[in-house]
Amino acid sequence: MAGIVLYSYWRSTTSVRVRAALNLKGVDYDTRAIDLVAGAQKDPDYAKINPGQGVPSLVLEDGTVLTQSMAILDYLEVAYPTPPLLPKDPVQRALVLAAAHTIALDIHPVNNLRVLAVLKERYGADAAQSRTWMNHWMQEGFTALEAMLPEDMPSFAFGAAPDLADLCITGQCCNARRWGLDMTPFPKIRRIDAACRAVPEIHAAHPEQQPDAQPQI
Repeated sequence: MAGIVLYSYWRSTTSVRVRAALNLKGVDYDTRAIDLVAGAQKDPDYAKINPGQGVPSLVLEDGTVLTQSMAILDYLEVAYPTPPLLPKDPVQRALVLAAAHTIALDIHPVNNLRVLAVLKERYGADAAQSRTWMNHWMQEGFTALEAMLPEDMPSFAFGAAPDLADLCITGQCCNARRWGLDMTPFPKIRRIDAACRAVPEIHAAHPEQQPDAQPQI
């Protein structure tokens, strides 16, 4: 049987989430890079793996393909329950999921490469307009998220160990740094990101640590 394979792109924030979870849970996996900027996701062979032509894709040992980062994370939580990324308490679980979904469902869908490509190709957005678009949606989402996080926040968003919300937050902070978002209004989010980056398994999941990383421009 082949081992687990993760198809990802170094700067993909959804790939950051999954890489971090795999690392934290001690899952052995190989990475295969899909260069989204070069259009490798549209290659017919990869489109057979992931018809949505995105990343990440996780191929299990039996050949089963899982797509969509939040679905992959849900699988990992059930298949590899230690350490847990979601609380057992139903209220706490809902709070963690709401924070994670603010990133995954509110910010990311309008803050990714395919949306940016349409803005440029169909509507003629230049570099400054693209940056304004990306930062607008991160500002909106982070403002809501900052208010959702506990005032007496421990090391991480909802506890002493990283959870699903933390992984989504630190991934999105990579994008915030890339696009030059002013993070001053978000002290809780900045604390979470710093705490996550201090965890070796999460640090290893960040873009600059990937074998396909390219010089930042």
